[in-house]
Amino acid sequence: MWYKIVMVNVLICVLVIAAAVMLFWLVFGINWRSMRNYERRHQRFRSRLQAEGAERLDKLLFGGEKEGEIEEYFRPLAAYLAQNHRLGVSTAEEVEVITSGKRKYELLMRDLSNAKESIHMEYYHFGIDKESRAIRRLLMQKAREGVKVRFINENIGNFPIPNIYFSSMRRAGVEVVNFSNTGLSLLKFLATLSYRDHRKIVVTDGRIGYTGGMNITANYFRYWRDTHLRMTGEAVAGLQAAFLDTWLAAGGRLESDLAAFFPATSGSSVITQVVPDDPLSPEPLLQTAYEWVLHHAQKYVWFQSPYIAPPPSLLNAMRSAAGRGVDVRVMIPEECDTKIMRPINKAYYGELVSAGIQVLLSSGRFNHSKTFVCDDYLVCIGSTNLDYRSFGIDFEINTFFYDRLMAMQQKARFEECLTDCHLLTAEEAHATRFQRLMRHLAPIV
Repeated sequence: MWYKIVMVNVLICVLVIAAAVMLFWLVFGINWRSMRNYERRHQRFRSRLQAEGAERLDKLLFGGEKEGEIEEYFRPLAAYLAQNHRLGVSTAEEVEVITSGKRKYELLMRDLSNAKESIHMEYYHFGIDKESRAIRRLLMQKAREGVKVRFINENIGNFPIPNIYFSSMRRAGVEVVNFSNTGLSLLKFLATLSYRDHRKIVVTDGRIGYTGGMNITANYFRYWRDTHLRMTGEAVAGLQAAFLDTWLAAGGRLESDLAAFFPATSGSSVITQVVPDDPLSPEPLLQTAYEWVLHHAQKYVWFQSPYIAPPPSLLNAMRSAAGRGVDVRVMIPEECDTKIMRPINKAYYGELVSAGIQVLLSSGRFNHSKTFVCDDYLVCIGSTNLDYRSFGIDFEINTFFYDRLMAMQQKARFEECLTDCHLLTAEEAHATRFQRLMRHLAPIV
């Protein structure tokens, strides 16, 4: 009799393990990259564009007339980022690079208060601290005043926040849609559960745009250092298009024609390209762009990122660039904000240092910036970390600037941060067995 009990227990264990493996595969193992999935995701926005036949919009978003003004060496990058009807090159009238959370809060509150027609907001994290609640109250106030306020809630990432926090916004007239559709079939919901809307976007009246690395929480407003953007001019149309695309894909409604969300704006000499990326794209757009930069850089590429767990092809591109004499630097916080990423970060240090890449560990305020600057000309500021999740799983958005003045300013900001950094040595870069083991979790955390 005893052997029957053992067999039953063994069978139960096998079934539990099989179910766990199946669940793990559904959440992390499916590669959804295909043109069909990509087109399906963007179908609503593209159908609206096609149906409304706005020639001005097509020219504004995809025309790329300024591409010819980019220095010849970097034009192939801009062309690649714009292929397959993605956002083309445009110009920004005013660009402020924000590294202070207090500054962002002050500017954002002012611009939200001055909004007359629409406010569009999309954030990975939207907190319940003092500053975040003040922004929430202002959104509700503007909705009561008749301003169309649309808010995309990253409902999985913001799961600890009670639903009443957002339902009260709806009662005040704020249109809130959830990024992850919990109404999907169980299998499809599990298969897309790992996706996160990691973007940070605000657009007011179609004329002022914010994007970059800062979320809406106290860490960014009070404690951390990060890099964010406030822009005006034609480039804001790229942020507006990215928001509206996600809004429609998540089930949001638009009563007006799309043209109403893209007012005529003036351009300037700051050549800009807004680059949204998502895990349904046929290829990892931003990862490929980073690799292109590393393969073509002539002098230097300097990165800032809170996390370092690059996919193999990107890691090889970094090593290759350093091997041919390019000054490759990666600035990383000495102490990571998440426990699981601390050993993963450290597991990559030895390989980077041995390849001749300068790993700069920053102390003091936690630096959450996601930037790079290359050859005194190209600047990238966005939401993308140097890790598997950003390049392969999350919905991200970065802004590229093809501009010498912007590049020199970003280079100076990087050098300012060096005062709080120390250069990692080969001895310090040695990884423990535990850290090397944790490195295998990088693709899924």
